[in-house]
Amino acid sequence: MPRSLTADDFAADAPHVARALIGATLLVDGVGGVIVETEAYDRGEPASHTHAGPTPRNRAMFGAPGHAYVYRSYGIHWCLNFVCREAGHGAGVLIRAIEPTQGLDLMRARRGLENARLLCAGPGRVGQALGITLQHYGLPLDQAPFALLAAGGGARAEVVAGPRIGISKAVDLPWRFGLAGSRYLSRRF
Repeated sequence: MPRSLTADDFAADAPHVARALIGATLLVDGVGGVIVETEAYDRGEPASHTHAGPTPRNRAMFGAPGHAYVYRSYGIHWCLNFVCREAGHGAGVLIRAIEPTQGLDLMRARRGLENARLLCAGPGRVGQALGITLQHYGLPLDQAPFALLAAGGGARAEVVAGPRIGISKAVDLPWRFGLAGSRYLSRRF
């Protein structure tokens, strides 16, 4: 049985955590699947929401590791991030895509489509499929409604890395991570 992730698993730097999350299982109220794509963000680089310091919007990112940072992208989609490093630093991991494995009927109803490959292929889709809202902002990831399980035993997943998507600053950093060969990625590497 895979172990549950705790705040200690998020105490490392964001790229390390982003890579380690590939293959982990994320559930929100029992709905979710295997994390297949992530992106790391850190206060020291200009693409991060925390680069300019704390604001009311990003305060959760400056909190304790192992909590949710939720924000609205383009005023439309809720995006889910996991806070990393020590409190006060301002780093996190964006959940870009998951392979849906549990609660597919509810995900399909929330997304209004049948194709399982597209249910959670992109951070906005992940948010919609999992029912993420501002109510999840700042919540601990090791308590309900979240359940996070470490990648299962056996061979370690092959992880690929490349530049992040949809940003205009610090685009050269290879801080996007994905499960090699997954058909559930938001975009190929």
